Amino acid sequence: MDLNKEIQNLAKANGIFYCGVGDLSLAKEFIIQQGGNELKDYPFSISLGIPLFKDIVDRLPDRSQRSVALNYKHHCYDVINHRLDIAASIVASYLQDKGYRVLPLPAAERIDDERICASFSHKLGARLAGFGWIGKSCLLVTPDHGPRVRWVSVLTDAPLEASADIMASKCGNCTACVDICPVKAFTGLEFKENEAREVRYDARKCEEYIRSLGEKGQIKVCGMCLYVCPYAGKIVSKMHHFLSTL
Repeated sequence: MDLNKEIQNLAKANGIFYCGVGDLSLAKEFIIQQGGNELKDYPFSISLGIPLFKDIVDRLPDRSQRSVALNYKHHCYDVINHRLDIAASIVASYLQDKGYRVLPLPAAERIDDERICASFSHKLGARLAGFGWIGKSCLLVTPDHGPRVRWVSVLTDAPLEASADIMASKCGNCTACVDICPVKAFTGLEFKENEAREVRYDARKCEEYIRSLGEKGQIKVCGMCLYVCPYAGKIVSKMHHFLSTL
């Protein structure tokens, strides 16, 4: 069994739905710029992803209700991020035991409060692994679950193979995520490799909105760009089709 398959089986056994490998040489300059030189010695990223719970995300328009917001924050953020961190640690230990260098990264921690970013972009890793494209919401959009997936990454020098080609954007003329944003944090422009995130997304607006919810005594939850993406409904259509054939 090849190493890619071993990692996929290990990830699946630990509750991971998406598991793939990205070639970091395709975005090396950006990766070093964001995370520093300590990342330059890792040629591959292993992306691990878990879809969010549809019935919880579908209730986000009612997030002013404490029960809705609390359930989303707990089950679609805190718990899934914890599951991802555990899986990343297990995969990293497996590779280290085989003699390879590994750098498991946290699912939801950032290193720069000014730029509002982590040391490595998990959505970039997932894009390089061929799982989807960067949408107008600046989230990774998958064909099956839309942006309703959380990700974590393990960087490594293990001799892996990139999982798939990079996927072209399928957003087209859709601006649903742009239009629904309560603070208009998105410009509506398509993702381009060499453009800064700020061209498409004002992270400070998003940050301040979330903070304002806390100041009002509400649970700090939004997620409307996750909720509204039309690709998130495709998994439902597939299930309905399956049930109709029974």
